[in-house]
Amino acid sequence: METPRAVGLRTLARLFPYYRPYRGQLFGGLVCVIIASASASAIPTLLSKGLDGLRAGHPLAEAWRIGAVMVAVTLGTGALRYLMREMMNGLSRWVEYDLRNALFARLLVLDANWFARMRTGDIMARLTNDLGAVRMAAGPAIMYLANTVFGGLFALWCMSRIDLTLAGLAVLPALAIPVMMVRLGKKVHDRFEAVQEHYSTLSTRAQENLAGSRVVRAYRQEASEVARFTALGEEYLRRNMALTRLNGFMHPMFTLLAGLGAVIVLGLGGRLALAGTISIGNFVAFGIYLGMLTWPLIALGWVINLFQRGAASMARLLDILDAEPQVTTPSEPVALPARAHGGRTIEFRGVGFHYPVKDGEAPRWVLRDVSFTLPAGQTLGIVGAIGAGKSALLDLVPRFFDPQEGTILVDGVPLAQCDLAALRREIGMVPQESLLFSETIEQNLRYGLEDDAAASAAEAVTWASRMAQLDETVRGFADGYRTQLGERGINLSGGQKQRAALARALARHPSIVLLDDALSAVDTHTEAEILRGLREAFAGRTALIASHRISAIRDADHILVIDGGRVVEQGRHEALLAQKGRYWALLRRQQLADSVDAEEDASAIGDAHAPAIGDAHAPAMEADAGLAGA
Repeated sequence: METPRAVGLRTLARLFPYYRPYRGQLFGGLVCVIIASASASAIPTLLSKGLDGLRAGHPLAEAWRIGAVMVAVTLGTGALRYLMREMMNGLSRWVEYDLRNALFARLLVLDANWFARMRTGDIMARLTNDLGAVRMAAGPAIMYLANTVFGGLFALWCMSRIDLTLAGLAVLPALAIPVMMVRLGKKVHDRFEAVQEHYSTLSTRAQENLAGSRVVRAYRQEASEVARFTALGEEYLRRNMALTRLNGFMHPMFTLLAGLGAVIVLGLGGRLALAGTISIGNFVAFGIYLGMLTWPLIALGWVINLFQRGAASMARLLDILDAEPQVTTPSEPVALPARAHGGRTIEFRGVGFHYPVKDGEAPRWVLRDVSFTLPAGQTLGIVGAIGAGKSALLDLVPRFFDPQEGTILVDGVPLAQCDLAALRREIGMVPQESLLFSETIEQNLRYGLEDDAAASAAEAVTWASRMAQLDETVRGFADGYRTQLGERGINLSGGQKQRAALARALARHPSIVLLDDALSAVDTHTEAEILRGLREAFAGRTALIASHRISAIRDADHILVIDGGRVVEQGRHEALLAQKGRYWALLRRQQLADSVDAEEDASAIGDAHAPAIGDAHAPAMEADAGLAGA
């Protein structure tokens, strides 16, 4: 069985590829460390010569000359130490930069299966706290380790030249320091890992509260959330204090062991100096060398601590770097045929899908035995109750997930054989949650445009905005399309965000358009206007529209009714109404709900306005003679 220390060293070895571009900088930094350690070890020897020369009655000029050499060596040593810090600390920053880019790039290719298992706060903690700990191990820890090793070796060599027996006795207590570090290293590793794990939990809680601040305030849970965060903070403090107590024990113990060596030097070394076995100058130099040896041994504990922390954090970063997406491009992808028509033919053959489950758990099927063919350029409406599987069906088209059963084909090519980037380049998607970035409206609508020439991009944005009934709204803002949005588009209403997301998808002029309940936040009048515009926008494009509102899909070329993950009815609007089945029942229920809402609104604003509101719903109620009669 591998020891934690071996696992830690192997984990840190994964940093080697990040050093390759900076090999010269690493080599130069280590050379500076070695030369600086060697030059520093020359100063006590020079001091010894000066003291012995003064006792022997040498000219004062010689003492001044030795002093000048000591000053020059000190200045040179200082310059070398500056260079070693410049190179090694700078190196660690470049490694951190490359590692951060690699982590971010990996996160962008990981699929929804991986993100379903990871919390956002945990990911952020790894990209901040853990990355900082790895940086300390990648640069400063190596620099201090080299300084400790070579400084200690030079000091020990100089001490042994003065008196080998005295050197051996003085170093003997300090030899216990590395032994203690080996024994305490695992505890440092485990406690630091516990701190980092809880920091992820703390970050997740903070992220959820900040993102959901409106909900917290609406439910008056400020005090409750403060209490929960305080409890998490207390646990984080407790774990940090456990780590601090361990460090607090280690360093005084190291100092105590090093101090025993000083006692031996004062006692035994003093007797040797009085007996004339060693000179006074050598006695003073020996004491300085002991200090130069003691500090590296004490610092060794801190350096090992840095490596232990770095190893624990690197293991957490490797959870990201080593993660592999389950949805990938095959080694020899099949290209989609050139577009013969405006859109693409989409075919589902016996598709079954469930979300990932843990080992031993029974899957809960979201879709089962779904089959249909949508010719190029036509529109498919997908309707069903909440949780019926509409969103899951749309998520399978851009391969956010792969089905466990059946096959999905685009223009006759199975999706699993397509190049993932080429497939998604064909798709414009509007998800249920309209996510906008903290940029201007124009930058949000241009997102994903490959031809970013100013004229063509501006034309595409304006056209898409008109189709989504957004252009007039945006032009009413003081800054128009240059209006800066807040986080996740917080300064737009829900309907405005949905229309912006719809415009963003249309601006790409995709061959396939996926709308996942994309009009749920707009009013009935705006929905009707958008749907009229979409008829023009969808000309020559294949569209899949999922909605729980039948008004959004009634004009589709083909309609699927999904219940419990299965297609229970399909056909055109009129044919489905004639069956008086699940589709008919859904429409009837929605019309009754609209009538109740209309009556409540009429009651609230007065009888004078009631007829107008009732008339607004009358066309929907009388859409089908058979249904109206029922």
